[in-house]
Amino acid sequence: MTQVSTPAEAAMRITGRAVAEERGLSGAVTEVVLDSGDTVVVKRGHARNATSAEAAGLRWLGEAEAVRVPEVRGHDDEWLVTELVGGGRPTHHAAERLGRGLAALHAAGAPAFGAAPPEGPVDAWIGVAPMENAPGEDWPQWYAEHRVLPYVRRAVDEGTLDADEAAAIEQACTRLPEISGPAEPPARLHGDLWNGNVLWGAVEAALIDPAAHGGHRETDLAMLQLFGCPLLDRVLAAYQEVAPLAGGWTDRIGAHQLFPLLVHTVLFGRSYAGQAVAAARAVGR
Repeated sequence: MTQVSTPAEAAMRITGRAVAEERGLSGAVTEVVLDSGDTVVVKRGHARNATSAEAAGLRWLGEAEAVRVPEVRGHDDEWLVTELVGGGRPTHHAAERLGRGLAALHAAGAPAFGAAPPEGPVDAWIGVAPMENAPGEDWPQWYAEHRVLPYVRRAVDEGTLDADEAAAIEQACTRLPEISGPAEPPARLHGDLWNGNVLWGAVEAALIDPAAHGGHRETDLAMLQLFGCPLLDRVLAAYQEVAPLAGGWTDRIGAHQLFPLLVHTVLFGRSYAGQAVAAARAVGR
């Protein structure tokens, strides 16, 4: 891994511009003003493949020309440099535009469930949790094998889930073929679409920090609902106008939320385990 001591040095080397100012946003993210007057975001990858996975995901989402994502200015093994986007209050116009944009993004498709973005790694990440981009053709089987059960096993190994709780989630997985609704082609997913990764503006919202892969479109929408989203009713109504969801989709929300809830369980512990088990038991009835 290339060793760079500061975000400013990374921005200078990757963009070829001198740095006029830098402002820390978080431990891993820094806003850097270049001598051109342009402001970029410099993010340090937390592990191997982190920057390459995020860069590939942003490019793949951007190629759909459906929702705004930050332009990738460059990256190496340690650092990712993107344009600065977003920053503002949500509006009805932006929410409706986001709903239509998500419908178009999903319709852009993917080669398979679990397909990685072009030039993206198989061993990728969702936040700081590992996520394997292994392709599959049958959504219920693929989702259970690659988006639910790996996190169940890790949570059990770490003592975050007990045997009965794990069994409830495994039982829900056996019911996925029955309750998953009509078969749909793989959608192009943002993959980590919680409200914190939606940066609002008056005209449009921008999406950041993807865990992009091929999946079921309802997973993105279920994740957006999980932790609350401003003007969600407007987002969903606009989405439905463009690409109506199959009947009974509200009954499937819990099944699609198993993935992010289990990721949060392995990252943040018991506070999310109860939600994951409750969602699983609702599916397993």
